[in-house]
Amino acid sequence: MSALRIGVLGAGHLGKIHINCIKELDVYELVGFYDPNETIALQVENEKQIKRFENVDDLIAAVDVVDIVTPTISHYKCALKAFKSGKHVFIEKPIAANSKEAEHLIEAAREAQVKVQVGHVERFNPAFIAARPFLENPMFIETHRLAQFNPRGTDVPVVLDLMIHDIDIILSVVQSKVKKISASGVSVVSDTPDIANARLEFENGCVANLTASRISMKNMRKSRFFQRNTYIAVDFLKKETEMVQMKDLDPQNIDSMAMILELGEGKMDKEIQFIKPAIQNTNAIVEELRSFEKAIRSNQNPTVTIFDGYKALDIANKILKKMKA
Repeated sequence: MSALRIGVLGAGHLGKIHINCIKELDVYELVGFYDPNETIALQVENEKQIKRFENVDDLIAAVDVVDIVTPTISHYKCALKAFKSGKHVFIEKPIAANSKEAEHLIEAAREAQVKVQVGHVERFNPAFIAARPFLENPMFIETHRLAQFNPRGTDVPVVLDLMIHDIDIILSVVQSKVKKISASGVSVVSDTPDIANARLEFENGCVANLTASRISMKNMRKSRFFQRNTYIAVDFLKKETEMVQMKDLDPQNIDSMAMILELGEGKMDKEIQFIKPAIQNTNAIVEELRSFEKAIRSNQNPTVTIFDGYKALDIANKILKKMKA
């Protein structure tokens, strides 16, 4: 089976990472890239020893899959061009600049009958993958995504730059609709909010508190999930997962070393178990690109669908509206 021909649109910081990751995957043939910045394009062409295309149309015509790693404002235009040529598309988050563009992309992809995967990379973080089988109906979620200041990314609010990762994770595990959103944000060094907090309330009673900042003293990417008899902590940065589970105590089989929670007369005591699942040492971007190839070959829905990308963007935009209000 021949490798899928793939081309990368955008060779900035993240685009270079994608190029390196694609080179690791024998399921793809990296045909080349396009970037409108002459200096960056020449540098990447020389350093990576790959073909540089002169325009977007020529690259799209030469490949089976288009990997869009351009600034968010150009996602819509680039994706539409690829769909009209019948090409499969991997598109970085956020999927588009606004919800209307995302809605149009969903229709265009459906008409073109092509596969689309959105780059919500934390779905492929090995720490989250280890935690995912244990996440069952969480009712309280707390996330902190903090970053030291970096001018790259300040063209969009911190909600679209950082918080949207956690929005997607939460929407993937809470099987209920959002019924209420509260939010606040402050612009400190840029023209858009640099630090933000949001509270999502779901129809099933689940509540999620999200905090995102790009002006912090240290980096942090942690999420905590609370559900019946279980607490799960996921450190996306350190790639670690820890769990605390409470199970009904079996009076006939009590471990002398077990930690027991006594709940009082008339109630069954609980045994507290501390669990640290094994974490696979994988590269999340490599894995998301690998999974997209499998989806194309097997004609299955990608792990992160175009509709998933739309839902995360829609909630992010509603959070931004609440901030303005």
